[in-house]
Amino acid sequence: MFTVTADLTLPATVTGSWPRPRWFDVSMWGSPLDTTMMNVRYREKLQDALAVVLSEQRRAGLDILTHGDFHLDEDHAGRSWHHYPLQRWAGFEGDYLQSEETRSPWLRYPPGTLLNEIYTGWRWPHVVDKIEHRPLDYPKLWRMAQARADRPVRFGTCCSQVMGLFLDIHTDKYKDNRQVIWDMAEAMNKELLALRDAGCRCIQIEEPTLHFWANTYGKDHDDVKFMLEAFNREVEGLDDVELWIHTCWGNPNMQRVIEDDSYAESFELYLNECRGDVWTVEMTDRNMREIELFGKLKGKLPKKLCIGAVSHRSLQADRAEDVAERIRTALKYVEPEQLIVSSDCGFGRQGCNREIAFFKATAIAQGCNIVRAELGLETTDVPAADPNLQTDIVPK
Repeated sequence: MFTVTADLTLPATVTGSWPRPRWFDVSMWGSPLDTTMMNVRYREKLQDALAVVLSEQRRAGLDILTHGDFHLDEDHAGRSWHHYPLQRWAGFEGDYLQSEETRSPWLRYPPGTLLNEIYTGWRWPHVVDKIEHRPLDYPKLWRMAQARADRPVRFGTCCSQVMGLFLDIHTDKYKDNRQVIWDMAEAMNKELLALRDAGCRCIQIEEPTLHFWANTYGKDHDDVKFMLEAFNREVEGLDDVELWIHTCWGNPNMQRVIEDDSYAESFELYLNECRGDVWTVEMTDRNMREIELFGKLKGKLPKKLCIGAVSHRSLQADRAEDVAERIRTALKYVEPEQLIVSSDCGFGRQGCNREIAFFKATAIAQGCNIVRAELGLETTDVPAADPNLQTDIVPK
């Protein structure tokens, strides 16, 4: 159901996370949101930070906004993206280095590399009991954001399949990782339904691991089929929500985590078998490779396609003309009514600074306007590009 993009052509957005203001230097560190919000300093800084990120995205000219993932802790390489639910649901305990025996083969890197520093620096809870839902306060976070915005705020969350890559079982309540992932999918589903009931009509599920699994084992492998079932269970009952499925190839401290970054093996899974309305794909960092896969379905895609038109891994602020050219390339294979324009992934997670993120976002909006004008479509106001609204204007 297209509740947000139904009447938008080539809408501009960003994936989700956003660099924090320097003064937003507090985190929850596992406490419930309601408890932390009683701290007047945290309450003020979180709400002010939400107002700032939404104002920046609006000034950049984006059509669909995000809350910047500002509820997540400011921790090493963005670990809190996975960790936020694990710290709050029942069934988990402690913070431990994952063993070599249980660590995913995709997440092993040689000493002397940044990814080794990240994955050996991260710590994870053990599964010690039956996993059960406890509130993550997504409804409250969305309300605080949407109350400060005049455009739709999309709420994104890490999914259960990717969290399952980091968990060791230390209880006889579970015989294998599949049961752990399934119970997390059911727990997340309860939170997503609560988010929907609060009024959020655009939800993004981030990084189901089908593209990782399919590239390693083949799309017809039993593990891949299970992950697909778990994803669909996680989003069950969200039929009145515009559901986005975000995929990329990693973003801890802006890093790609896997070498085989092809979508070919998982193409049919995401497009036809995953419940959802929009599929986001990393394109700019991959030089628009495999965009041609969508050509055979031009005009009749079962989901809208959201392309990354700027890279979250490059510190060079893209030009609007660069974004427009990437959009034109995509339009050879996708009709404009079925295309959304975003970043490859988020700008947070110990990523780039605010100024670079802002001007990348502005390039997305301006690039969309260039192509909209070429197609005879209405353009969007981009305050950041207004000559009369520049911070410093050189006198005549």
